[in-house]
Amino acid sequence: MSDVSYGKLIREGLWSNNQALVALLGLCPLLAVTNTAINGLGLGIATTLVLVMSNATVSLIRNLVRPEVRLPVFVIVIASFVTAVELSMNAWFYELYKVLGIFIPLIVTNCAIIGRAEAFASKHRLTPSLVDGLAMGLGFTCALVTLGGMRELIGMGTLFAQADLMFGDLASGWTLSLGEKFNGMLLAILPPGAFIGMGLMIALKNIIDGRLSKRAEPARTPAAEGSMETGTA
Repeated sequence: MSDVSYGKLIREGLWSNNQALVALLGLCPLLAVTNTAINGLGLGIATTLVLVMSNATVSLIRNLVRPEVRLPVFVIVIASFVTAVELSMNAWFYELYKVLGIFIPLIVTNCAIIGRAEAFASKHRLTPSLVDGLAMGLGFTCALVTLGGMRELIGMGTLFAQADLMFGDLASGWTLSLGEKFNGMLLAILPPGAFIGMGLMIALKNIIDGRLSKRAEPARTPAAEGSMETGTA
């Protein structure tokens, strides 16, 4: 398939088909890791890298793999890239790697990645597959960072705390704070807070989509209404 709209791929990845807010895929790491914005950003970037590389590889080998074994082959491809990302984080972002823990290797089980490999990359050329993987990964990352930032701000009164884990010592002063007197809501950084925050994000997206769809509907003109009434009579 060559007639692929890159703008549509980007819109679907970031908003209309966001794997976290629409397909509800990858919820386990999304809900477990997002107690801070930096944790969400770290896992989101790792997931995006795996999505882009696995989509590219699946697209390149799509005509070489028999249909009977394509899913096991896709899983092996994804697992290989997850291992590479895990070893890289262990080498260069060790403190962040310790914080994220088991959720880095669990990227292999993220249904969004195998889903994009099967539904898109296995049917399209390299460039559209790269764009699709990048857009889906960025959409997933935005959901992670938004939920993590919201929970961190409400629960601890800070934003981008421990940014130095990802960006080095220069980021030690990037933390935004509501002040020492702010009494955070403990519920926000506990597991129930993740479910509540996720529900609010999905509800907000549905409200925005509903309003946008109403604006997109063509206005009914009096002439059109009159013609409908005449036809009925």
